[in-house]
Amino acid sequence: MSNSDGATAVNDPRRGKQENMNRAALVIHTIADAAAAILGLWILMYLLDANPANGLVGFVHGTADWLAGWSQDLFLMDTEWVRVLLNYGLPAVLYLAVGHGIAARMRRF
Repeated sequence: MSNSDGATAVNDPRRGKQENMNRAALVIHTIADAAAAILGLWILMYLLDANPANGLVGFVHGTADWLAGWSQDLFLMDTEWVRVLLNYGLPAVLYLAVGHGIAARMRRF
């Protein structure tokens, strides 16, 4: 079988493996972005004093608490907004850095 420039197409198993690695990297990249977006959204909602009785606010807060559970009360600041910014912002930055780093590494293989 030949393509338009006359070269013979070779069934290269490395190409299939690379495509699978790229797909897996995209999934990891997307999950990291989604986690950081939820954490960032909660920080924004908190800073804008969103209504805690609203269903969306409750969902975002609960999800952000779950994602940032390991960093809760890592920083004990007197100012509440600084505490929220640090305790939810640090996991967001780490999820982005680690997720994008892993995805970039996978794309190289």
